[in-house]
Amino acid sequence: QVQLVESGGGLVQAGGSLRLSCTASGRTLSTYTMGWFRQTPGKEREVVATISRSGITTSYTDSVKGRVTISRDNAKNTAYLQMNSLKPEDTAVYYCNARIRGLPGTQPVDYWGQGTQVTVSS
Repeated sequence: QVQLVESGGGLVQAGGSLRLSCTASGRTLSTYTMGWFRQTPGKEREVVATISRSGITTSYTDSVKGRVTISRDNAKNTAYLQMNSLKPEDTAVYYCNARIRGLPGTQPVDYWGQGTQVTVSS
């Protein structure tokens, strides 16, 4: 089992930048697909970005494309989310996710961090 701890959230003005980090312990991160999700009160958690185990393949939700970069350093057991040109609508709790394939015929297994608050003021 892997434990995830996010950091780097905070309050920033619109147009500013933040870099979120997700550090894993318990298992090596290189065996997990990583992702960043966000959630606001009353809404479902939504995916922001994902990155493959090797770091070669990334994906982004449309609303953050061109402003956000997901990356990982498997040697440091850490994933990152660099967010630039932040907007008030980016305000949310951001969660780190680690996903590993399950046994054949079973669902993948997800692990979550505790979340870090990002607040963007206008």
